[in-house]
Amino acid sequence: MPKISAVIITKNEERNIGRCLKSLEGVPDEIIVVDSFSTDKTREISESFDDVRFVEKEWLGYSDTKNFANSLASHPFVLTIDADEELTDELRAEIQELKPNLCENVAYSLNRLTNYCGKWIRHSGWHPDHQLRLYPKARARWNKRLVHESVELDKDVSVEKLAGILNHFSYYSVSEHLERAESYTDLAARELAKKKKKLPLLLKTTVSPLSSFIQNYFLKLGILDGYYGLIVCGIGAYVVFLKYSKALRMKAGQAINPI
Repeated sequence: MPKISAVIITKNEERNIGRCLKSLEGVPDEIIVVDSFSTDKTREISESFDDVRFVEKEWLGYSDTKNFANSLASHPFVLTIDADEELTDELRAEIQELKPNLCENVAYSLNRLTNYCGKWIRHSGWHPDHQLRLYPKARARWNKRLVHESVELDKDVSVEKLAGILNHFSYYSVSEHLERAESYTDLAARELAKKKKKLPLLLKTTVSPLSSFIQNYFLKLGILDGYYGLIVCGIGAYVVFLKYSKALRMKAGQAINPI
């Protein structure tokens, strides 16, 4: 039977890692946690679980750290999961049933459902949210993007969608969301500044935030997510404004906050 290595990257994830690891029990054949020198109880919690291999590695960026973690996998198939995610019982059963039939020409995406400040967000452009997470190790690698990194597959590897839900516990407070938006948009702006000229960036800065809000709140039914749907769509539009305005400033030679 083909074997699976579950791979997780962490830094200061003590509030999430236990839930994540518990959901993996009985599914992969090994679990690898690559930690960027956490100062909380991430290591202690991780090592309390059987069959967890805990490795410390300096932060290389999202893609490079995930590629390093994948390089440690002993088995031919990799299940990538974030510390703030968990497999539902339905998804656990689905992967276990699928396992004997895994082949090197097929990868699988999982449908992620996000919990925001205690509220499950079922619209707002956040769901459905298919993430490629189970794939043949030898035929996949994480791309080099600073943000929104994704798995790139060999051309003849097809992707199938699993029905089970991957729970995602994203932000525990609105202030945490806003704080992370600052660091995320610094990275996004650096990528944008390399690609776009000043005029397109100026147009994007003025038009795209409103377009984002209209699309996610109205067309993608964020209004049905209630109060937190409004917050999610509003901050989403703010993030769009920040990343384009920061990129525009970089093009003009102005510094933005360091990462």
